[in-house]
Amino acid sequence: MSDLKEVILEYVKEEYLDEDDDMDVNYDTPLISGGIVDSFSMVSLKRFLETKYEIQIPDAKATPEAFDSVNNIIELLKEFNVE
Repeated sequence: MSDLKEVILEYVKEEYLDEDDDMDVNYDTPLISGGIVDSFSMVSLKRFLETKYEIQIPDAKATPEAFDSVNNIIELLKEFNVE
């Protein structure tokens, strides 16, 4: 499970933070409500998860709340038996 968290956290840091950004992002950091991930970026994050873990996340499940932290994303992925 911690490997899964690390993969997602690293993806978020690499894709959505600038190199010189010294923001401390962890598993509970608000990604959407904190302004790190916007609606367009959420779509790319969803596609990354679907491709990497070979799943289909229905749009109804891809809510801002579900994508608002790494821990929330992990809970969503559990519904698709990703661990």
